Amino acid sequence: MYTKRAIALLFAVSFLFNLNANEPNAVQTAVHERMQRFADDGVVSGAVTLVARHDRVLSLDAVGCADLKTKQPMQPNTLFWIASMTKPVTAAAVMMLQDEGKLNVDDPVEKFLPEFRNQWLVQELDTNAMKTVLVKPARPITLRDLLTHTSGINGPNPPRYDCTLAEMAMAYSQSPLLFAPGSQWKYSTPGMTTLGRIVEAVSGKSYAEFLQQRIFDPLKMNDTTFWPTPRQAKRLAKSYKPTPHGLEEISIGAIKGDLSDHHRMPNPAGGLFSTASDICRFYQMLLDGGTLGGKKILSPEAVAQMTRTQTGDLKTGFSPGMSWGLGVLVVKQPTGVTEMLSPGSFGHGGAYATQSWADPKKDLIMILMIQRTGFEPNGDQSPLRKALQEAAVTATATREVSVQTKK
Repeated sequence: MYTKRAIALLFAVSFLFNLNANEPNAVQTAVHERMQRFADDGVVSGAVTLVARHDRVLSLDAVGCADLKTKQPMQPNTLFWIASMTKPVTAAAVMMLQDEGKLNVDDPVEKFLPEFRNQWLVQELDTNAMKTVLVKPARPITLRDLLTHTSGINGPNPPRYDCTLAEMAMAYSQSPLLFAPGSQWKYSTPGMTTLGRIVEAVSGKSYAEFLQQRIFDPLKMNDTTFWPTPRQAKRLAKSYKPTPHGLEEISIGAIKGDLSDHHRMPNPAGGLFSTASDICRFYQMLLDGGTLGGKKILSPEAVAQMTRTQTGDLKTGFSPGMSWGLGVLVVKQPTGVTEMLSPGSFGHGGAYATQSWADPKKDLIMILMIQRTGFEPNGDQSPLRKALQEAAVTATATREVSVQTKK
């Protein structure tokens, strides 16, 4: 059922996460069977999944193909464009700087980026009459507003693939806000890009350098990067969209230029590539209160602040019952695709339907790596995500009962 390469990688992961790869594993069997059906039915080309609990990887599994044309099989270390799953990493960088006393999430953005002073707000917009009324907002936008997507910040897409974060932040600062800060929720790529620029301004390092030195290296996230090397690129899963005739290969629209070209802007809102195992290490750090393998990344207080609801009663997210923390979605009322998760579960998805979720009450991590557009109504509500979570929660609960019975 599993390739020699998959078993070898599972042994490697077991060393890091205290997994006995020889142990009969109902979790891996349950997840594999559910995911294999989607690959067999042509819903996706293939998938890599990971389930971890109590600091142990219980299942690291691959099904289907990374490339349908060449029939290259998915492998546990297949690389994926994780898109907006970059956002929690950016949020963690901001929280690290707060831990160091260099900023506070309630600080105004203009404290660090003066170009945001005296920003305007759209009070009235009538496209038919070609009329726009601008006013001054009651207060400036804060880092908290950016982290919760409640800033109203707006702006253009990068005009060049090699724009700098400083250039993009300047462009956003000259664009009027769409609504009063804190009054609404609207998913905002410009907001996260601005946070990346703030990391640069406060730390004195480039955004990518800060992530590499302060997060990726300490957590041994060796395959997480904005610029995959040619060797890494050989492991990159192809991306697809559904058509009446089956899955059709597409390019990564948000990535311009050669994958390894360091001139491409390291997009804080969606530029990272990674693997299931690397993403698991990041979420395990959060579940463990900001520390992994003896390396402290965040304080427990920062993790708690980051992963609890910060948006009150505002309607947020891409599925029912969701709220927003600081850079992550938080399950407020489990329902629909989240019905098997506990309140307080947190995570984030990506544009091509990758998903990463942690359930603190169950001490459970679930990672889904696929590369497909066109799920209705969105990738957060894909049938694969629901199937993975159902299989993981049910199988781990059964396994827990079995372990307790043996004791």
